[in-house]
Amino acid sequence: MKPSLYTLALAVLAFASPSPAQLTSVGDGGPGPVKAQHLTAELVTYGNTIAPGGTLQAGLVLTMEEKWHVYWLNAGDSGEPPHVKWTLPTGLTAGPLLFPPPTRLPLGPLMDFGYEDTAAFPVTFTAAPGLKPGPVHIDALVDWLVCAQQCIPGKAHLGLNLTVGPPAAAVQPVGALGEAISLLPKPLPSADHVTVTGGAKDFVVTLKTGNPVSKPEDTEFYPYDPDLIVNSSDQDIEPLPDGFRIRFLRADDLKTLPANLHGLIKLSDTVSYEFTAPVMPGEIAPPPPSVAKTQASGVTTISAIGLAFIGGIILNLMPCVFPVLFLKGLALVQSSGEERKQLRSHGLVYTFGILVSFWTIVGVLLALRAGGSQAGWGFQLQSPAFIAILASFLFFFALSLAGQFDLGLSLTSAGGELATKPGYTGSFFTGVLATVVATPCTAPLMGAAIGFALVQPAWITFAIFTALGLGLATPYMLLSLQPAWTKILPRPGAWMEIMKQLTAVPLFATAIWLAYVYGRLYAGGATDPGDGVYRLSLLLGCFLVLAVAGWVLGKWPAKWSSAITAIVLIAVGLAIPLYQPKDTNLVWAPYSQAALDTARKSGNPVFIDFTAAWCLSCQVNEKLVLHAKDVQQQLNDRHVALLRADWTKYDPAITQELASLNRSGVPTYVLYPASTSSSPDVLPEVLTKDLVLDAIKKDTAAK
Repeated sequence: MKPSLYTLALAVLAFASPSPAQLTSVGDGGPGPVKAQHLTAELVTYGNTIAPGGTLQAGLVLTMEEKWHVYWLNAGDSGEPPHVKWTLPTGLTAGPLLFPPPTRLPLGPLMDFGYEDTAAFPVTFTAAPGLKPGPVHIDALVDWLVCAQQCIPGKAHLGLNLTVGPPAAAVQPVGALGEAISLLPKPLPSADHVTVTGGAKDFVVTLKTGNPVSKPEDTEFYPYDPDLIVNSSDQDIEPLPDGFRIRFLRADDLKTLPANLHGLIKLSDTVSYEFTAPVMPGEIAPPPPSVAKTQASGVTTISAIGLAFIGGIILNLMPCVFPVLFLKGLALVQSSGEERKQLRSHGLVYTFGILVSFWTIVGVLLALRAGGSQAGWGFQLQSPAFIAILASFLFFFALSLAGQFDLGLSLTSAGGELATKPGYTGSFFTGVLATVVATPCTAPLMGAAIGFALVQPAWITFAIFTALGLGLATPYMLLSLQPAWTKILPRPGAWMEIMKQLTAVPLFATAIWLAYVYGRLYAGGATDPGDGVYRLSLLLGCFLVLAVAGWVLGKWPAKWSSAITAIVLIAVGLAIPLYQPKDTNLVWAPYSQAALDTARKSGNPVFIDFTAAWCLSCQVNEKLVLHAKDVQQQLNDRHVALLRADWTKYDPAITQELASLNRSGVPTYVLYPASTSSSPDVLPEVLTKDLVLDAIKKDTAAK
């Protein structure tokens, strides 16, 4: 089971230590529904008689409270499906618990597969031909995980009283169980054919049915095996004359293609098919954009160019760009006495700087697209390093605008030494800066134009982005072409400082938004579930160091010593989020009493990590402390045996061991000394490196 940061974080805060009562079965094994936390569980059948040699259709029905859900066989990015352990009389057998098609349950950047409201799971009982007539009792221990803003494991003891006797009249399936039976996925018809192609970044499933699919947009794919695909990725459907193709991203951690893909294709709310097909390595290019699709969206080349131009103008009002334009406008006010020809030349060079920057970005984007990457506008924001640097730059820039220190009007308007150079060099790089800081912003009317541009031939893409750049350059260009218009601008004065400080507010807001994007890139991906929070805290630490650098510049302005100190602090600050420490990857063995006994007999200390995938505190401790290089080095050097007691799924042995330590939940950390006669050292729930290191050294000193 993989953890979900969004669904399970509150589960840990509000339910970090599940009490024994929350994990104790409810119900006495008798017939009838059982009310548990946030759902009602019940075993239902069609009739109460089963004939010798016959079958009886039954099922587990879970009725959830509003906004709560349970999980499919493959839960997606988090969760666990229901399970049933049967106790049956001799001569009676139960088939597997069957799962109807699930629905997609988005959780922030992640995706779960499951059921809301009511879920029924059919099962078939079969009686042996020689089963004696008379009453029989079926006993069932059921467990589940039910989630909303928190996840709660539950158990129930259910039962059924049946009679073995003559066959009863057939009963038509009705209710939740009847609906579930009708929705169970069917094998692919013999006339249909499915193929699976596994590429470097995606899977493509092609289904040939002989006829086009009536509503391809309703089609969904669900893998039966976890960790094969990016569950939250868009599933692109390509209609074919005799079927369709469905494309989805393969999981980042999937280094080797599986031999087969076992999947469920859901064509509608009522029709789905189960299949298993070999995976053939290869690449299938995405389809080119169709003219019909483009016209249907209401976007043509001319309208896309117009929308891009308008969007570029609106970009000047975005919080990323406005301070640059505003301060550049002030420079025009101060230089309005220059010759008109010179002002126009500066406007043209500024425009050229913007266009060159846009052409460079689009050139890189098209090169990536030609190499198979599905990059889009703002693709830089898919790079954590780029986001960290850009967010830090905007935060530092905003500190200056807010008045903490003064880089000078020319420096703040360009954001660097190149833009402060006199003459045309400064104007050119001011245009470059305007483009760089514009990419995080999305102005109204731009989305449709950019989306259209990225699927067109290269010359159309360049034309649309050129229009976008011209729109961005237009306000300043107009002022430089008509210097008389600068008269409508307010005269320089004290108000300029106030306005400059006010422009810091949207820049701070943009830096916060970029920090949010930075955390989202790490949350719930191939990294630890708490990695998004951890990486975000590193970026905030960078902001703190940058604030100290700004304070140095403000305290001792215009001094080389303060400038050098600030540069060093800025480098240190940026290194905090950009540094990627290496994990020594110590091996943790699964906990069991036998493993603990064996490890203690070896004469070495034993460290046990009682954890669970839904425990966010556990993940944070693991990332910040147990993965720390010096902690792992000490554990390795002192030959500490490592055991991990995974309580993600309720385990009575782990529960018993926790109780013996006077603990009722996770996280719990225990260090058993090398001496078997010494008592274990139970560490606090919130770990620090010093706590763990001191505990290890204390045990070594006692030997």
